[in-house]
Amino acid sequence: MTQLWDFRGGVHPAEHKDLSTARPIRCAGIPERLVLPLQQHIGEPAEAIVKVGDRVLKGQKIADIGTGVGVPVHAPTSGVIESIADYPVPHPSGMSDRCITLKPDGEDQWCPRHPISDYRALERDQVLQIIREAGISGMGGAGFPTNIKLRPPRDRKVSTLILNGAECEPYITADDMTMQEKADEVIAGLKIMAWILRPERCVIGIEDNKPQAIAALRKATEGTQTEIAVIPTKYPSGGEKQLIRILTGMEVPSGGIPADIGVMCQNVGTAVAVANAVFDGTPLISRVVTITGEAVREPGNVEALLGTPIEYLLQQAGVQQDKLSRLVLGGPMMGYTLTTEAVPVIKTTNCVIAATARELPTPPPEQPCIRCGECAAACPMDLLPQQLFWYAKATEFEKAEHLNLFDCIECGACSYVCPSSIPLVQYYRFAKGEIRVQRAEQLKADRARERFEARQARLEREQEEKELRRQERAKAAAEAQARKKAEAEQVAADGEAVDERSAKAALVEQALARKKAKTEASRPQPAADSAEDKPDLDALEKQLSQAQSKLETMQGMLDEAKSQQADNVDKLERAVAKNLDRVKRAEDALAEARDKLAARPTESQSNP
Repeated sequence: MTQLWDFRGGVHPAEHKDLSTARPIRCAGIPERLVLPLQQHIGEPAEAIVKVGDRVLKGQKIADIGTGVGVPVHAPTSGVIESIADYPVPHPSGMSDRCITLKPDGEDQWCPRHPISDYRALERDQVLQIIREAGISGMGGAGFPTNIKLRPPRDRKVSTLILNGAECEPYITADDMTMQEKADEVIAGLKIMAWILRPERCVIGIEDNKPQAIAALRKATEGTQTEIAVIPTKYPSGGEKQLIRILTGMEVPSGGIPADIGVMCQNVGTAVAVANAVFDGTPLISRVVTITGEAVREPGNVEALLGTPIEYLLQQAGVQQDKLSRLVLGGPMMGYTLTTEAVPVIKTTNCVIAATARELPTPPPEQPCIRCGECAAACPMDLLPQQLFWYAKATEFEKAEHLNLFDCIECGACSYVCPSSIPLVQYYRFAKGEIRVQRAEQLKADRARERFEARQARLEREQEEKELRRQERAKAAAEAQARKKAEAEQVAADGEAVDERSAKAALVEQALARKKAKTEASRPQPAADSAEDKPDLDALEKQLSQAQSKLETMQGMLDEAKSQQADNVDKLERAVAKNLDRVKRAEDALAEARDKLAARPTESQSNP
């Protein structure tokens, strides 16, 4: 017999499970419209891969995850995509979200499927991919993608695989009827998951208030090593951490996951979905939902297509609108009141309660806390609900978080026993939401700061690189200037040029030297007083022409040196200035000689 442990706290609310266990699971049929939210689980929302007007087949993938954690969404039946827009979705806030609306064509035509008869012939990663492609996420809790959960970190060996069939919350019997009618599929899915994980122990935990389900599972596990652990009925024994404590005696560390202690929990509905995906090639397109409450004539469990409006299921169960006072999605402890019947069934929907005013009366007004301590005694997580309530109400979220606020599983046991009718769980949810918002804002601010710091670092780096390049250019220019100076000196010493630029500089130097010599040699001498001293106009005109020609040459060399930013610009500018002066002197000398020649005939006439 399996050894059992107990967990602290817990309560024993009225069960009301007999309302929905009198009938077998019925097929809900195909409604007029199916509304399929793109986010039905923890992680990133899927992205539509179909367009309005497309015809799709039953089981065809219509939305998938690009990046991040998530699984695809499939068409529950064949039909036409009518719209992709925002519609009300199952959420405590009553929010709307992106949904694909499918109008069934009534043919219920399947897409091609690929069943696997012997999954052991495949690699484990291939089976995990099949589970992922089937769109399977946890069907008993928050809906964590199953393929990711079945791939624990390499350093965390799963030694115990637990199948959760406790279903401890009042009214809900979806898992109970699944185990009664689909016990073989439950065990088949368990075997697949056990083959993937290779645990040392497989155990199914089930409360002792489900004798028919216990008998069905025992029959299905005959000849296997799977344990059927019948546990005492106590809320919330179906909580993951509480069930692990009951079956193993170990506690999941604060902020940790079951894999940290070598344990993994899966829901019985998830096991059925895994078996269908592998053996039939069927994706997750339907689930068992409990429709119960005193306001319906035919309470029971139905196999409903995902996307089926709650209103359609209530009509099939014979809802009595005159008696309906409150519509609850989930159980009375952890569920929430629906504001509209238009919300659809999703992968985590397990129960709808159509309650009368007598059945779930309006809670009395909140009274001041009397510090009785009943909430602390009932808390299965061994927290301090009273202090958490004060801190949440005073918005002292840091103190609440210090008291392990996020370890609260929101089971509602504290609110159930509170004599002051304080909705404690609502305060905890509020505090968690505010902390998450603050964390998101802090993360956003941190990322903005990181981007700013990265930009500043980039600008500083670019400035440093620019300064380094400037220094390198200055150094290269200085080296080039020194090299040219050395080359010029070498040219002056050897009379040869080593490159084009130095050759030009040498030519300029030689030209300047020749011009200087010519200018000195051709400088006009003072005229003699004798009558035979006659100016040589031809020589003076030739001297002027040569001076002008040389000036044009030097000016052209200067213009070229400026365009190339040569080092001898200054020297050429001085040479051009000197040539301008020489041209001016040659012009003056020629003009003076002409004046003298013009005056000589007059002098000869006055002195016969």
